[in-house]
Amino acid sequence: MEYFFRFEHLWILLVTIPFLLGCLLLRRWYFAPIYYNYSLGQQVKSKRYASTHPYRKILYLLRFFTLLLLALLMAKPQLVDSRSNILVDGIDIMLVLDASGSMQYQDYSDDERSRFEVAQEEAIRFSKKRTNDAMGLVIFGKDAISRCPLTLDKKIIHDMVSGLKLGDIDPDGTMLATAVVTAVNRLKHSPAKSKIMILLTDGEPSPGDMSFSAAIEIAKKFAIKVYAVGIGSDQEGVIMHPFYGMIPKPKVNSALLQQIARETGGMFFMARNERDMREVYDTIDRLEKTKHEAPLYSRYFDIVIPILFMSIGLLFLEQVLSSFVWFSL
Repeated sequence: MEYFFRFEHLWILLVTIPFLLGCLLLRRWYFAPIYYNYSLGQQVKSKRYASTHPYRKILYLLRFFTLLLLALLMAKPQLVDSRSNILVDGIDIMLVLDASGSMQYQDYSDDERSRFEVAQEEAIRFSKKRTNDAMGLVIFGKDAISRCPLTLDKKIIHDMVSGLKLGDIDPDGTMLATAVVTAVNRLKHSPAKSKIMILLTDGEPSPGDMSFSAAIEIAKKFAIKVYAVGIGSDQEGVIMHPFYGMIPKPKVNSALLQQIARETGGMFFMARNERDMREVYDTIDRLEKTKHEAPLYSRYFDIVIPILFMSIGLLFLEQVLSSFVWFSL
């Protein structure tokens, strides 16, 4: 494991440290000590009753470093393990999301979201529930690419999924079988007993895609279940295109998705609305779980407590010295 140091709120240091340094310089250059005239002042000075120890500077520095440590605390110092393996109780899941052009269509008049936006939002909601599961992301259109390997860092998954846009990958195609094999390639080395992929698509592959029977056999070889989710509708229909007028509405190839799910030991679902989509994830929640090691990228360890104790110690030392040690004239 490799560690490095960082501040989560670095901007706080960029504000407070220049301010403290400015106060230090101001005191250094413009500070004028206060003198008091007493009737016995000269006598006290001549008999050397007044202390000549530079305790005032020491106390001032103690207060300054206490303020500096408090500024460090506000910036939230952390040790970062850029990649580590931890023992988790969960399953390994690859989200395989269709980003082809047909995913831009809306299926219902009372829902302004496109198929793609529904898939994004429900995938993010699902990942937030699966706190102990390592997850990864594959998207596909005319090609299939892996956007994120298996990781327990859900923030990465959320950012990846929410940041997706139609057009990030060539949308003029649906290489569905190729996407399945790409996801298998990410899962095949996982030590988890349960390995699944959630395939969200409108289910109409393009000509030139690889053989579905070969993709299914590869998934079965590595004991990977495919949960196929058809987004939209499997019924014939038409839509109004802004440039081409009335055109046939793409429909889900439910027979193909059922075949993929059945032969890999998974299940097939039609997700016509949010309730259907959540039913998919509720079913997955009931899957077998097993303990295994999984990579967690960018694991953060707060080191607030040691610095807090240091600042309290300096403050306590300054009070003890000023009250019980250097309290003379």
